[in-house]
Amino acid sequence: MDINSQLLWLFILAIPIACIAWTVTHEEVFKEPREYCIGRSRYAKRIWKRKFFYLFTCEYCFSHYVTVAFIILTDYHLLLDNWKGYIIAGFALVFVANLYMSLFGLLRQSIKKEKTEIEVLEKKVEK
Repeated sequence: MDINSQLLWLFILAIPIACIAWTVTHEEVFKEPREYCIGRSRYAKRIWKRKFFYLFTCEYCFSHYVTVAFIILTDYHLLLDNWKGYIIAGFALVFVANLYMSLFGLLRQSIKKEKTEIEVLEKKVEK
């Protein structure tokens, strides 16, 4: 694969990685399993259990595991054709996916702020 194709794959492949990591760690559909993992990450007796369950509550941490799955699934590598290319691809995908998630988080925060401001204005108009 030429470098342009590799970079295109990098930015496209990071989208589903970010989507999965965000959904599992933030959205309502996974609320109960996430709350269970939060409890286990705080109160488990063994440190390895706390760290294991923490991985499912942090989008950055979880995105590493999703990235590994996608690299295995797609055989994607970046710059080099050997195992070093897989490592470079892994960290690059995690970086871009987390960039996407940060932008998405900022966008959601901005929308929520606007909705709150509109509700306050509507209540003022009603009075």
